[in-house]
Amino acid sequence: MQIHQLNQNSDSKAWDDYVDNHQEGSFFHLSGWMRVIAKTYQHKSHYIYATNKDNQIIGLLPLVEQKSFLFGHTLVSTPFCVYGGAIADSPEVQTKLEDEAIEIAKKLNVDHLELRYKSEQNNPKFLTKDTHCYFTYDLEDSDDKILAGVKKKQRAVIRQSLKESLETDFNASTKMVHDVYAESVRNLGTPVFPAKYFENLKQEFGERCELMTVAKEGKIASAVMSFYYKQQVLPYYGGGLFEARALKSNDLMYYALMCHAQQNKNCTNFDFGRSKNDSGSFKYKKHWGMEAIPLHYQYYLVKSSKLPNLSPNNPKYQMFIKMWQKLPVKVSQFLGPFLSKYLG
Repeated sequence: MQIHQLNQNSDSKAWDDYVDNHQEGSFFHLSGWMRVIAKTYQHKSHYIYATNKDNQIIGLLPLVEQKSFLFGHTLVSTPFCVYGGAIADSPEVQTKLEDEAIEIAKKLNVDHLELRYKSEQNNPKFLTKDTHCYFTYDLEDSDDKILAGVKKKQRAVIRQSLKESLETDFNASTKMVHDVYAESVRNLGTPVFPAKYFENLKQEFGERCELMTVAKEGKIASAVMSFYYKQQVLPYYGGGLFEARALKSNDLMYYALMCHAQQNKNCTNFDFGRSKNDSGSFKYKKHWGMEAIPLHYQYYLVKSSKLPNLSPNNPKYQMFIKMWQKLPVKVSQFLGPFLSKYLG
């Protein structure tokens, strides 16, 4: 077995073919993320893969280095993504890739190494942190059946939203979606990603990246950027303006996306992404009747003496959040990208 560093100019196809054909290969393991992150944020990538004696890939692990005065120096698989970690043909290959990641982390002298696994792991070298869950929903073969599978109270909210004569557009521009998303995260007190990040995602992933808006009489109230992979739709960056609550436009947006993905994209699963345990978004997703499935993020401490805590619930960030919520949207859009590049 040999370990190699990915050369995106020559090895990307073989890398992506392996992800496509591996049961645990996710959209976030694709090599395109390396190009998007480098193009948007200039973070250095350390994508590694293992080969057998026939030079065939038998495992891989995407890694990205982030270095910030405020938020520390980390090596992550993968920032801006909810899933990551090594995928391999065998536990032995996975362990070999993880050991190589540890050596890279030590050489870089980072604070910690973070591997974002969905499933439980058993490598004793790592510490586990289970502070987030993810949510999925199997899509039935008709709009009525999809709606019937939603929890009763949420189903009533969706039916109410259907009476609002809301307009959906699945061919929105990145600017339309980013403008709504920027205001939405500002209201939550979170720095927004730059508009060019959305543009780079769309350019890199093409039809696998879709932009949707929901409007009332031509005025957009909600918007979301979604990814499509392996018959699954992943609404990833979404939000709503102040009026979205009264219109129930977010609720319509996710239901309409489910129906659209099933009918037009042959999707069989809706991945509602991760949420911090007991947060507002966690409770919202539970309200749909989806099961909360724990994520098992793995950490190897290099310079740090304890696990990181970048949660908005961390008391030391509360004053910052309250201040950020009061910023004009345009100011938050200007300042946000300088901070969010380290918060993925």
